[in-house]
Parts: sequence; structure tokens; C-alpha cells
Amino acid sequence: MKSIKKWVWILILSLLVSAPGCSGDSSKKAEETKIQVFIAASLNTVMTDLSKMYEKEHPNVRIVCNADSSGTLLNQIEEGYACDIFFSAAQEQMDQLEEGGLLKAGTRADVVNNQLAVVTGKDSKTSVQGLNTLERAESIALAGESVPAGRYTRQALITLGILREAEKEAAEITTQEVSKALNNVEISEQDNVSKVLFAVAEGSCEVGTVYYSDIYGYENRLDIIEAVSHDLTGDVRYPAARVINKEADKAQNDAADDFLKYILSEEAKGVFESYYFDTDVE
Repeated sequence: MKSIKKWVWILILSLLVSAPGCSGDSSKKAEETKIQVFIAASLNTVMTDLSKMYEKEHPNVRIVCNADSSGTLLNQIEEGYACDIFFSAAQEQMDQLEEGGLLKAGTRADVVNNQLAVVTGKDSKTSVQGLNTLERAESIALAGESVPAGRYTRQALITLGILREAEKEAAEITTQEVSKALNNVEISEQDNVSKVLFAVAEGSCEVGTVYYSDIYGYENRLDIIEAVSHDLTGDVRYPAARVINKEADKAQNDAADDFLKYILSEEAKGVFESYYFDTDVE
């Protein structure tokens, strides 16, 4: 009888240990806090790195990055997608969220500066020497007018006098209008800057306009024809801010506040600079 009782107790104990909520792993999963960070496509590589670094120091926090064009992300947030932090490649999208009362007051800050660049494939025989001679290209990869990189390109072409759409702002000029101004050159419109980068790196297009930071990791595949002056584009500053997420609990809000603080830290600045971003945003 003692032997039977002993095995009964062993069985009971084993069931208790394996019950939901009792194991160490289940407890850890229950404590995990997930925050949603919407980032411009050009930030994908550096933010993946920063997220891993942060998670290493905060093992109960998981950073989920949604990377796309800033215009697409803006639309998603306005449509009610759950988002804790928005990190945009331009000010316009952040302005719109702020005007709509969707940002947490006092959290908006410029994080990095970037620069537009005209690129071509390594060892390309292109005769394009910069924005002034884009019409010489057989094909151009260009982000659409709602994408910050596309808007900056259009603004530079306006400043140079190549685009003369006096009654239109850069964000209103279609790809077809750009093509017409460049002697009807073939333009492959892309919905974010990463796709422009891939189109040129893979040889689908002869040249394209991307951000200087996008060259990171592509140094052996791409050549920079021109680093476009800010005099032509205006500042290319990337703002970040906390988004009001009505679905978030206190732990999620606290984690999002802390991660935004980390993005603005001196440690993060060093990482941004290693990925060719300029952290001088004064």
C-alpha cells in the first residue's frame, strides 16, 4: 500500500508542476511585454540592431517593428492599427498625427538627419552624373510622391528648375510628370525607398534616388553618383514620438516610453552613426 501511495503522490506532484502557469517558461511568457514600433523603411536595418540590443538588456520586452514608407504607416495609424512609437523619415506625417491628436504630448523629437543620394550599380556605364543629368538614364527607380524619399527627390528637381510645376508642391507631383520633365525617361515607381534600393542593386534600373544611409551593406554593389545637398532638398530629419495606443496597458506604455528614451540615448547615437546616419540634428 505504501508503494501505491508513493506513486500516487508522485503523479499528483508531476501534474501540478506541468499545470499551466506553474512552469518557469510559462511565467516568463506571461510577463513579456510587446511594443509596436512603426518605422520608415530606411530605418529597418539600424532599428533591428537597436531592438536586439535593447531586448538583451530588457529580456521581458519584445520590440515588434513594422517597416514601410512613412505615408503608408501614417495611414495605418490613422486607421486604428495598434502602434506605440512612430519613427518617420519626414516631418509631414508626424505633423498630421500631431494635428489629429494621436501623439502623446511632449514626446516628439528629431532623432537623426539623412541625405538623398543618386546611386547606380557598381561598375555601371551610366552617363548620369547627378540629378542634373537624370534624363540620360535608360531607366530610373523612384519612390512615389507620398514617400518621403520620392518627395525629397521631387523637391530637389524643383529647386534645380527641372520640374516647373509652380502650382504644385513636391508631394503632389506624379511620377508621370517627373518622367515628362526628364524627356519621358522610363521610371519604375516604388512604394518605399528599400524597393528603390533593390531595383538598382539588382540591375532592374540604371539609377535611383535613395538615402545615403541605405548604402550600408551595399558598398560592394552600388556606387554613389551624387550626395544631394540639403540646399536642394531641405533637411532630411527623422522625428520619433509616442503614439496614443488605447489598447496598451501600463507595462506596455512604460516599456514604450523607455524604448523611445533609449532611441534618443548616446549609446543609440553611436549605432545610428555606424549605419551612416547623421545624429547632429540641432
